[in-house]
Amino acid sequence: MTIDPRAPAAGDLAGLYQDLHMHPELSFQERRTAAIVADHLRGLGYQTATGVGRTGVVGILRNGEGRTALLRADMDGLPVAEQTGLAYASVARGVDHDGHEGPVMHACGHDVHVSCLIGACRELAANRPAWSGTLMVVFQPAEEVGAGAKAMIDDGLIDRFGRPDVVLGQHVAPLPAGFVALHPGTAYAAADSLKITLFGKGAHGSRPQTSIDPVVMAAATVMRLQTVVSREVAGTDTAVVTVGAMRAGTKENIIPDDAELLVSIRTVDGGVRSRVLDAIERIVRAEAAASGATRDPQVQLTGNFPAVVNGEPASARTLAAFTTLLGEGKVIDPGLLTASEDVGVLATASGAPCVFWLLGGADPRVFAAASSADDVIDMAKAQPSNHSPRYAPVIEPTLSIGVAALVTAAQTWLPRAT
Repeated sequence: MTIDPRAPAAGDLAGLYQDLHMHPELSFQERRTAAIVADHLRGLGYQTATGVGRTGVVGILRNGEGRTALLRADMDGLPVAEQTGLAYASVARGVDHDGHEGPVMHACGHDVHVSCLIGACRELAANRPAWSGTLMVVFQPAEEVGAGAKAMIDDGLIDRFGRPDVVLGQHVAPLPAGFVALHPGTAYAAADSLKITLFGKGAHGSRPQTSIDPVVMAAATVMRLQTVVSREVAGTDTAVVTVGAMRAGTKENIIPDDAELLVSIRTVDGGVRSRVLDAIERIVRAEAAASGATRDPQVQLTGNFPAVVNGEPASARTLAAFTTLLGEGKVIDPGLLTASEDVGVLATASGAPCVFWLLGGADPRVFAAASSADDVIDMAKAQPSNHSPRYAPVIEPTLSIGVAALVTAAQTWLPRAT
């Protein structure tokens, strides 16, 4: 089967995408999205299971002898207030796993991923003569908290549905729509999430001398944590330490009893990871002691998942198919990225190679002056990116290319026997 990547997305895929964008759901709460996915899969003739790993959906389509290819899309949104100004912008709200209520947005493009995989499911079901084998489609919950892939594995994904020979997937990014980007080998960093609680002593804001101020303690900790990468990690190594949230107090004239920091860590090397985690704990405890805290701080690891490693022979095979589909100039290597993904958990548990690529989703007109792959990558840095409240992939040709890329990758691994 040959797909024209310039053709509009099949059927009502754009409408589906807009609906999903308007109704994002937080991690492990993707019940509406899962129900929509399951309805589509059943209508296409896929053997369909729901509630896998709490809210995940698995579809199986058997089409003769051959390999098994797993195609994966993640479904969850983020606690972000959308600022895109789109007619279909999200106004949804939700409560996260810590009990915090607030706005929810598909700020990472998982609505694109779901829409593209449903479109690919349609194309592959409608064109069975073009491939042979078993298609396993996995709509995964809770990628944003790094727990969804493991939850599906722990719920028997492999034992219940079969062991795939390859794990395929894509992630929309602020590259120009019409491009895909794939880096063989270690492609995405490992991630760790920490929740740090600093304990002080509350008091009236007018009498700070009677307090042990956890807000000051937290502020000093945040500043000191900036030295972990700059002073404790070699310039030739890769590490990122980001304090994404600092929560303390309820009113300007009340010094609270405690403060909370949420920290994200990205590393590639296991030794560097250990060094960074040790440094963070040392700094947190030292700042608490310097502030006179009478209770030790808590440093909790709330989530972690490994680096994504794209199998090199598998990537080469898939890259060749993408080049045939899109043309050599539109298939680029983005290099090692410090973003993280839990798709690799599915591959490791299966003993199968992973091939995970970036799907361009930015307006291609913005990149008209680019004359090389390096220009494209540099210009992408100026675009609103994943997790931004202004992140808004263009619908077309993003969806069409996304469908075509998934179908092409699947057919590459599930060729019709001759």
